[in-house]
Amino acid sequence: MPNLPKRPATTTDNTPGRDIYSVSRLNQEVRDLLDSSFPLLWIEGEISNLARPASGHLYFTLKDANAQVRCALFRNRARLLACRPENGLQVLLRARVSLYEGRGDYQIIAEHLEPAGDGALRRAYEELKNRLQKEGLFDPDRKQELPSLPKQIGIITSPSGAAVHDALSVLHRRFAGIPVIIYPVAVQGADAARQIAAMIKQADLRDECDVLLLTRGGGSLEDLMAFNDERVARAISNCTRPLVAAVGHEVDFTIADFVADVRAPTPSAAAELLSPDSQDWLQQTRQLQRRLTQTMQQHTDDLRQSLSWLSNRLTQQHPQSHLQQQMQLADGLESRLRLAIRQQLDRASSRLVITQSRLQSVHPDSRINSCQQQLGYLQSRLKQVIHNRINVPRQTLSGLSRALNSVSPLATLERGYSITRTLPDGDILTSVASLSTGDTVNTRLSDGEINCVIEKITGKDS
Repeated sequence: MPNLPKRPATTTDNTPGRDIYSVSRLNQEVRDLLDSSFPLLWIEGEISNLARPASGHLYFTLKDANAQVRCALFRNRARLLACRPENGLQVLLRARVSLYEGRGDYQIIAEHLEPAGDGALRRAYEELKNRLQKEGLFDPDRKQELPSLPKQIGIITSPSGAAVHDALSVLHRRFAGIPVIIYPVAVQGADAARQIAAMIKQADLRDECDVLLLTRGGGSLEDLMAFNDERVARAISNCTRPLVAAVGHEVDFTIADFVADVRAPTPSAAAELLSPDSQDWLQQTRQLQRRLTQTMQQHTDDLRQSLSWLSNRLTQQHPQSHLQQQMQLADGLESRLRLAIRQQLDRASSRLVITQSRLQSVHPDSRINSCQQQLGYLQSRLKQVIHNRINVPRQTLSGLSRALNSVSPLATLERGYSITRTLPDGDILTSVASLSTGDTVNTRLSDGEINCVIEKITGKDS
């Protein structure tokens, strides 16, 4: 039994010196022992008894010809798988050894799963990559720079593939004047690596191109294995001229990409790296032409200026130049005199205009016009004030009249009511209690008054 830490016994047996395990304790300590004793392992086998419960976890049996083991792949890892596990699929697992305590079953907890074929190729790829890297084949110091304007480009690829057509299309669009040589090889199959390595050596020896492009389209890891071959890597490393690798899609990386002087993500991108933009070159040529023209023009101008200076010096020493200077001086003085006279006249004219303007401003006609305008303005304001002073009280009186009329007894009389007074006192009659038969009353209607004699009195109580 392994040397495990002691835990209190979970039994009622009190026999001294006896450490009795419970089943839970046993399974837990066995699980701890398995978890700590085995690192992450790579295990190859065939999937069987695959179960996909609603939880999203995967449970299956991994088996070979002689044995089998239970496996679990939990949901958070299963979501990251690039392939779909199926019964009968030969796979490669990265897993750890554990124990399911609930049943006491020894099991494998999978962290990663991939098809066994790709796994073997991937291991071979990683081993070769690490070995060549240690040898320095990927060292940036040994990589060559690409020519800025290649005289001729060599493309090593399948002449019938899409990659060569993409590259040629981009080269023709960017700089159609660069010639291209196609070195045909197989880019897939058992003999592809040998053909590629031999063609790299041959293209290097023929010395026809000053840069080479090794390319093919995308594919699976198995399709690209010719570019993960050590012979191809050695041939690229020994090539004396720059070589660009554009193998597969942008996410694909082969050994050839790491050894090549430059790696391009696609054949089209490689063609853009190898060829300058003809429009840029044309623009640069035009700029150089303009600079050359400007330089020549400047040099010519300098010579012409020097000749003019020497001619002026010669002319200055001639006696006629002194006469010309005196004539120019006289012309200058005459011009200054004319200018001074014109300025004096302009100033006098300006003062005259100012004086006339001031005189016009104090002329009686101007004052009369101004006073008339002011009088008209004041009359207009006075009419407006009088109008406001009359209309506002009139509107107020009209409003008060309407309000008084609305509460006037006369308005009530017009609706059919009347006012009765006792005679001769003239008191307003509000009750029959103060009347007697034979009394005289005055009744006022809306359009007149009548006097009446009481003949009969009818009240609420009669």
